[in-house]
Amino acid sequence: MDRLLLGDNQFFGVNHMSEEKARAQSMRFQDIQAIIDVLDAAYEEGVRTFMCTTHDRIEIIAEHVRKNPAKYADFKFFPCMPYAHKYANAVTEYGMMGAAKHFLPDEGLLNAALRGGMSLARKDVDGLATLLIDAEMKMFRGLQTPVIFLQNVVVDLLLGMGFKDAFRIFADHVRSRYNAEPGFITMNMPMLLQALEDVGVENPIVCANINKIGFRMSGGLEAYDDALKTKRFRSIAMSVFASGAIPAREAIEWVCEQPNVQAICFGASSRGNIRNTRELVDRYWNAQPREAA
Repeated sequence: MDRLLLGDNQFFGVNHMSEEKARAQSMRFQDIQAIIDVLDAAYEEGVRTFMCTTHDRIEIIAEHVRKNPAKYADFKFFPCMPYAHKYANAVTEYGMMGAAKHFLPDEGLLNAALRGGMSLARKDVDGLATLLIDAEMKMFRGLQTPVIFLQNVVVDLLLGMGFKDAFRIFADHVRSRYNAEPGFITMNMPMLLQALEDVGVENPIVCANINKIGFRMSGGLEAYDDALKTKRFRSIAMSVFASGAIPAREAIEWVCEQPNVQAICFGASSRGNIRNTRELVDRYWNAQPREAA
């Protein structure tokens, strides 16, 4: 993985500290070209991985990258699925069956329908899960997707239900069908790591909030510190600025000192902020080894 991954929260009006800022960003990025301009600025600054949801508007961006292969030769997507609002909106607009048809993968209506129908009849969670993954991946066809993530809204729900086998199903399908690494986003990294270990998902890629003040870090700083030092996994730190509560230099310096942080996912909406973050990471990245004990 690259050291820096650009996230997409800022493009869709997500800000965990300020509703006013979230609204302003949402209005600004109504124009898809505004999003592409930020991605181009990031690419030119050396940030070439876009960690994004499967929001409908991402499909437009994916198509733009697909149509310009020379310009985006090193551009990588890290899809994060599912985007729950998309499914809720589709059911409202098309109805349950209409929504199912809307998200069928390209491999053919009949094949997909049979897979889904048989799954429903047999209560085969494996088949339903893989059908959903394939539907989400439609928009990224022909593009580089070396890591595919399961979103925290599902990861943490599965954790709470104790349905750990779902993580194994996801991991196996992502590896076999897309030749990609499975990734998991969570608000409770220590609990997830134990669950993944229990079902045999080895050396997983896990993205979680990791910041100096414990902002949205379920389980607490001490548990995260222990996991980073003792567990075998690849960590991506997000919310390192705690939605602006921690000054940029202080936030980056601290997170780069943590063991086993192998990448940082950050949100930015201007070239200046992207460049500043990249320069800070370049300065502090080698504070400590990235490997866990």
